[in-house]
Amino acid sequence: MDERNVDPRNVRRRPAMTPKRLTTIIVAALLVLAALLLVFNSFYELNEDEYAVITTFGKPSVVSTPGLKFKIPFIQKKTIVSKATKGFAIGYDIRTNATIASEAVMITVDYNFVDVDFYVEYRVTDPVKYLYSSEDPVGILKMLCQSYIRDTIGLYNVDDVITTGKSEIQAAIKDKILSRLEKEDLGLTLVSITIQDAEPPTREVQEAFKAVETAKQDAETATNNANKYANEVIPAANADADEVLQKAEAYKTARINAANGQASRFSQLYEEYSKYPEITRQRLFYETISDIFPDMKIIIMGSDGTEVQTVLPLDEFAQ
Repeated sequence: MDERNVDPRNVRRRPAMTPKRLTTIIVAALLVLAALLLVFNSFYELNEDEYAVITTFGKPSVVSTPGLKFKIPFIQKKTIVSKATKGFAIGYDIRTNATIASEAVMITVDYNFVDVDFYVEYRVTDPVKYLYSSEDPVGILKMLCQSYIRDTIGLYNVDDVITTGKSEIQAAIKDKILSRLEKEDLGLTLVSITIQDAEPPTREVQEAFKAVETAKQDAETATNNANKYANEVIPAANADADEVLQKAEAYKTARINAANGQASRFSQLYEEYSKYPEITRQRLFYETISDIFPDMKIIIMGSDGTEVQTVLPLDEFAQ
């Protein structure tokens, strides 16, 4: 259809936008926006590793259970505080691992300089005190750590700090900081403080301490090997000694029994001899001859030179 042939009277015109209608639309949009803001400010999601500190007219309260929570919009304010363990470095930049000399360089009790790096871990225990007891609780904790680190390092010699005394030093520092945190009541606690690295500030001294450490390790290895050898040899030697003692005891018992047997036999012979000395003397003579000449034929002659009796072997005659 040609538009030029359309009758203008048959065309429906849109109503004109009046100021009153425009105001109504704007007000409706603002009300919808306000409703959305009220909804978004009334609910929040709390994770398992978070606290929520809700402030109502300046009075804080803690929400610690996870889930979807409700608060009064524009009246109650919400602040999220993490329950997770966090940490910071002392003596080095944790991002670049570069040494911070003002924090790391310390002096020991034997007047040696040493570079010591620490890593501190902490956790929030009371979110209200953490937020409102001080402006910077983590900064206060760091200053306390630096103070007690220097104080404790100054009680040990450089050899202990670099080699064998690290565990003792860490434990001593942690005890001091925990005791101080109880007094300060910052709403957080110290989880751990660990020596990451400890070394002399110059390369020459580092090499000397490395040589000392190597010598100590070699000495410890030699000691362990010696103890191992002793543990292997001593039981065998003890077993041999026990065997010798047992044989000696057995030999001793056998000799004593033999001596007692001989003494008993002698006593019996003496008793018989005292009764019949001549017969006993002849019997002993015959037994001795029998022992000396076991295969020899023995003939006993009478007093007139005639053969009286021949006995082979003499055991029957002895009986």
